[in-house]
Amino acid sequence: MSKYIQLFQNPPKLTVVKDAREVVINVVSCMCDNKHRLTMKKNSDGDFKLGTHGSAYSNFQIKFQKDVVEWEADSANWKTVFEMINSGTSKIEAVRSR
Repeated sequence: MSKYIQLFQNPPKLTVVKDAREVVINVVSCMCDNKHRLTMKKNSDGDFKLGTHGSAYSNFQIKFQKDVVEWEADSANWKTVFEMINSGTSKIEAVRSR
């Protein structure tokens, strides 16, 4: 069974530390279980910015615009952020934060 299917059927419990300044999100794509990384980092204004590490945001086919995901992260609505990311063609495998 593919890793993507395992994550789809049994998503992991994801937690983010309180007042995180950086959140690293590892995702698994539905295409051949390719792995990618998304990073949410606070900028100098204290707002989260989403980085895709060289991949286009559209490649993930997330059903929400990038700024909407960032605004939810600014409000520390991590459950909603994770649901938004999982709405695309990748599923979250693991999250690290600091």
